[in-house]
Amino acid sequence: MKQNTKNQSLVKNNTKTRSVLQVTNAKTTLEGEGFVVHRAFPNGSLREVDPFLLLDEMGPIEISVGEAKGAPDHPHRGFETVTYMIDGVFEHKDSQGHSGKIKAGDIQWMTAGSGVIHSEMPEKEFSQKGGTLHGFQLWVNLPKKDKMMNPRYQDLPANKIPIAQKDGIKVKVIAGESMGEKAIIDTRTPIVYLHFTLQPNTKVTQTIPQNYNAFAYVINGKGLFGDKQISAHKEQIVLFEQDGNEITIKASNDMSSPLDMLLIAGVPLGEPVVRYGPFVMNTDDEIKQAILDYNTGKMGKIDF
Repeated sequence: MKQNTKNQSLVKNNTKTRSVLQVTNAKTTLEGEGFVVHRAFPNGSLREVDPFLLLDEMGPIEISVGEAKGAPDHPHRGFETVTYMIDGVFEHKDSQGHSGKIKAGDIQWMTAGSGVIHSEMPEKEFSQKGGTLHGFQLWVNLPKKDKMMNPRYQDLPANKIPIAQKDGIKVKVIAGESMGEKAIIDTRTPIVYLHFTLQPNTKVTQTIPQNYNAFAYVINGKGLFGDKQISAHKEQIVLFEQDGNEITIKASNDMSSPLDMLLIAGVPLGEPVVRYGPFVMNTDDEIKQAILDYNTGKMGKIDF
C-alpha cells in the first residue's frame, strides 16, 4: 500500500524526491609528492559511482614558503580529469605541448583519451609566497568508443562559470543546468557538476534525471539530504538512489556557517571497468597495451 501511495504521487505531479542510499566518510590519504587529499571514492565502502571513478578533495592545506608539493609528470589514458581550484594556483604542463595556470575558481577539464603525460604543481610564485591550497579532482570515465580519442583540454576561468543566486542559495554551474543557468563545458556524456552554497535553514530542489547516478560531497557545514532529510557533514559523501527525478537539500539550521557542497551526477555507462593506476580501460589486454605504450614513449614526454 505504501508503494502505491508513492506511485500515485509520482503520477500526480510527475516528480519524486530521491532517497539516500548511503552516507560514507572520505578517507584521508597522501598523493603526488605528499599533499593531503580527502578521498570520497574509491575507498573501502564505495568503489565508484558510474561514470565517475574518483573524487579527491585536495587540502585545504597551508603551503609553506618554498614548498611545492604537487603531482609531477604522470600518464593518463581512457578517462577525463576535472580539476577545480578553490584556493591557490596550480601550473600544468603536458606531453602535447600544453601549459597554463589553474587559479582559484577555475576549472580544467582534461580528456586524456588515447594518452597524455602531464604534471600539476603549485605555481612558482605561489610556492615562493606560500598560502592555502584547496581544490578538487574528479575522474570521469569515457565510453568505450571515446577511450582512444585525441586528448583535449577545456580551460574555464572562474569568470566564465555561470552563477545563479537567490534567496540564500548560490550555485556555480560547472556542468549541466541549475536555477536557470547552463554550463558551457562540453561533456562526452551527460554530466551535472554543481557547487552549492546554502545559508542556514535554506532549501534547494535540483532536477536530476532518474537514470543518472548522483552523489553529494559536503565541503563545509551540515545538510539534510533526500526525502527523509538524512544528515551529512564535512568530508562525507551522500549517495542517492535512482528512485526519483529531484534531489532536495536543506542547510541545517543549527549551524552558524553555510552548507558548502558539490552535487555531481551522470548517466552510467554500464561498461566493464578495468583500471590500473592512471589507466582505465575495458579489458586487461587494453591495460597491458597502455602500459606498453607508456613505457615505449608513445604517450610522449614533457620536455619544456
